[in-house]
Amino acid sequence: MIRLLMVLGEGGHSKEMLTLVDLLGDGYEYAYLLTHEDPLSAAKIQRPGCIYRVIRPRSKDDPAWVATGKLVLCLLQSLVVLLRAWPDAVISSGPAVAIPISFWAKLCRRSVIFVETGSRVQHLSLTGRLMRPLADLFFVQWPALQSEHPRAIYAGRLF
Repeated sequence: MIRLLMVLGEGGHSKEMLTLVDLLGDGYEYAYLLTHEDPLSAAKIQRPGCIYRVIRPRSKDDPAWVATGKLVLCLLQSLVVLLRAWPDAVISSGPAVAIPISFWAKLCRRSVIFVETGSRVQHLSLTGRLMRPLADLFFVQWPALQSEHPRAIYAGRLF
């Protein structure tokens, strides 16, 4: 059975990924990656799977030295998660926590699938711009983004 590690983020990112899980159905073994700071997403998971938590790699108000420390810690925690879950693919829709786990996934020759969040209509998010070189498959939810980024795949909206 194919193992998928779904990266959830607070709010819309989780909604998009959980909608994708529902669309994909029961033919996969799911695991979920969330930040410690996200108390709500785990309660919304409908399909069973291991839940892993890491520190959020950055917050908007963090000074540079705090953000650097959090990023290093998130990188280490993400490596442990990847080795424990050992997914065939990591799938994300754009929270910052997607970058460290995707970095390790690429190094370990796991597939990385990125779905740009539906709220990005004309320009990629910062995470989207950083994920473009990491992603094996890069989906956008608006045709305008696909014409701006020809390597992207437009497959419609998740919701």
